[in-house]
Amino acid sequence: MVTIRVKNLRLRTYIGFNDEEVKKRQDVVINIVFSYKADEAAETDDVKYAVNYRTITKKVIRFVEDGRFMLLERLAADVLELVMENPLIVRAEVEVDKPHALRFSDSVSASVRQERSGKAHA
Repeated sequence: MVTIRVKNLRLRTYIGFNDEEVKKRQDVVINIVFSYKADEAAETDDVKYAVNYRTITKKVIRFVEDGRFMLLERLAADVLELVMENPLIVRAEVEVDKPHALRFSDSVSASVRQERSGKAHA
């Protein structure tokens, strides 16, 4: 099993439900961690046996930047669903940070995880 981490993917989207949030894009920072059985990829050094993290990241970028979300929880769950579309991935976790969401705080985040055999967990 190998674990891949996409760290601090910085995107802009519409997130929130206050008047200002609905009208203006805000920064979000997304961290994605996923695991898959990589024996064949490691043994052969052949990309056809690997999970292409670039493809997953591009899908996430398009989805987030084109979307509108009221809640961090929804955005995190939707990104997790995109990651888990790849049938080779056996577990994944997504954390979405909204920088400066609260005064005196660096950010507020929502985190979700899922294993292939189960449902998403908060």
